[in-house]
Amino acid sequence: MKSRSAISIGIGGLIVVIVALAMLNSANSAQENKIRVAFFPNVGHAIPIIGIENGIFSSGLGNETLIETRLFDSGPQVVESLFANSIDIAYVGPGPAINAFLKSNNHNVKILSGAASGGASFIIHPSSKIESVNDFSGKRIAAPLIGNTQDVSLRHYLSENGLKPVEKGGSVYVLNVPNPDIYTLFAKGDIDAAWVPEPWATIFINQLGGKRLFFEEELWPNKQFATALLIGRVDYIKKHPEIIHNWINSHIKTVNWINENPDKTKLIFIEFMKKELGKSIPYEIISDAFDNLQITSDPVGESILLFADRADSLGYLGRDGYNIDEIFYEVELQNGQT
Repeated sequence: MKSRSAISIGIGGLIVVIVALAMLNSANSAQENKIRVAFFPNVGHAIPIIGIENGIFSSGLGNETLIETRLFDSGPQVVESLFANSIDIAYVGPGPAINAFLKSNNHNVKILSGAASGGASFIIHPSSKIESVNDFSGKRIAAPLIGNTQDVSLRHYLSENGLKPVEKGGSVYVLNVPNPDIYTLFAKGDIDAAWVPEPWATIFINQLGGKRLFFEEELWPNKQFATALLIGRVDYIKKHPEIIHNWINSHIKTVNWINENPDKTKLIFIEFMKKELGKSIPYEIISDAFDNLQITSDPVGESILLFADRADSLGYLGRDGYNIDEIFYEVELQNGQT
């Protein structure tokens, strides 16, 4: 009797262990079928915002793949998270994309696709007397964080016109602060101008009386330049090729959906901002902001090469030269190509 009880207890214990191991394996499997994506709450990152909100990505990846989203407000933060393996793919500007490629071990971060072109402007404060670049000397001009897309464009523009920032012995005061802080400085009249992306450029004009001196695309060949790109960790890409394949196909389908449904896109974006940030942005501002950029899967490769050259001339890419020949990761796609 005792021996049967012992056997029963042993079998029961074995079943518990088997069930526990099965649950653990299931959990590990679920952990494997996950993609962590980072993006910014701005119109240039409309693809992940719209594609996630209207279900294109969840449908494309299937129920077995969990999508985790992370909101950021600067490219350097995203790059740090990629290096720490805290995220798998991200939407960033060309500056952070190039830095991530060059500084990652064995070039572990590469560009997978384009996401947006254009959508940045030089906005003058209503009380400033700036009428052209000839009036920049002695002025306080803001751009987002050092090394970001607008910062490189501003500093290159100064150099092209024979000007330098004060810290380089020049006469132009360049302030590098996050976009929300640029808004505060602009509202208080503490800066003369700002080089900012959408929707900030439109907000400065519609809400704060700013005046656009020029659209940045006017300064680029063919009036096209990448402002948002999809990048990813190569180790994740190689480990989860099917997930990446499905993500990029969904990414391209979202591009098509956005361009075919501009009004619905703007409404979804407004609801997203209200839900995530507690901010309600007027439809007119979002509408104008979207009209000032192009949502595209084209990475505008020539602009990335030119941007890297400009960043290097500013000393942002190190002293030993740079090579971005392998910055693009080719992913074979099927449906939904543009």
